[in-house]
Amino acid sequence: MSDKNLKTATLGGGCFWCTEAVFQEVKGVEKVISGYTGGIAPGRPTYREVCSGLTGHAEVIQVTYDAHMISYADILIIFLTSHDPTTLNRQGADVGSQYRSVIFYQNENERTSAEAVIKEVAPYYDQPIVTEISQLGTFYEAEDYHQNYYRNNRSQGYCSAVITPKLAKLRKMHADKLKAVSA
Repeated sequence: MSDKNLKTATLGGGCFWCTEAVFQEVKGVEKVISGYTGGIAPGRPTYREVCSGLTGHAEVIQVTYDAHMISYADILIIFLTSHDPTTLNRQGADVGSQYRSVIFYQNENERTSAEAVIKEVAPYYDQPIVTEISQLGTFYEAEDYHQNYYRNNRSQGYCSAVITPKLAKLRKMHADKLKAVSA
């Protein structure tokens, strides 16, 4: 019998390659899956369709974590400090509603926790936080080549220019919440 208390959190903070790489380093996180949710287009969306901005879906990650090791609130704090939650439908050069900052909740406890964490983090930003809080609908797993993107493409230009600095910020701000690095 396992003593793990596995839960999931579904979050959108711009390009899912970035948020996936961040949460893969967090202690208590069992797995991270890149995908899409939040839209109204019928059927299983493709990357090309989501990138068009016409599906209403956001690029998201689904984080499976052990709630005995890390709380939902800590997951949200890491999320809100690892991207810019003050820009509407934009993260850096990625523009459109598919790159919106969003927390998808599964129950009322998660919704109220998300509201409380946003209030807690808000004073650290000069601009208002515009992160959307929405009820989770159907989560669609992204195509295989999007999974573990940073790990598989570390030397690619986008990874070097955008993701590597985000990971450096994560390691500085949340060192106590990260997995031990093997030598």
